[in-house]
Amino acid sequence: MKIEIVEKKRNELLKRDEVEFHVDHEKSGTPKRLEVKQKLASVLGVDETRVFIKKLVTKTGSMTSIGQANVYDSADQAKLIEQKHIILRNSPKNEKKE
Repeated sequence: MKIEIVEKKRNELLKRDEVEFHVDHEKSGTPKRLEVKQKLASVLGVDETRVFIKKLVTKTGSMTSIGQANVYDSADQAKLIEQKHIILRNSPKNEKKE
C-alpha cells in the first residue's frame, strides 16, 4: 500500500491540517480504515491519535482509493470538533469478551 499526499491545507481556526490523499493498493482490495490511518500518520510524521479519516472511496474496478483526513494539533482538540460517528470509525473496535 502506497500513500500519496495530493493536497494539504492548514485551518488555523480549527487547529488542524486538512489532507487529501490517494492510496494505491494493487493486488488487494480496499484497505481497512485503521491501516490507512496508521500509514498516513507515519507518512505525515504525526501520532495516529491525531489523524481522523473522514472519507475513503474506491471506484469500482480501480486499485486506487481517494481519501480525506483531518490532522489535529492534539487529540483533545479533535474530540471537541469531530463528529461522534467519525471518531467511532477511526477507533479500533473492542473485541467481544467471552
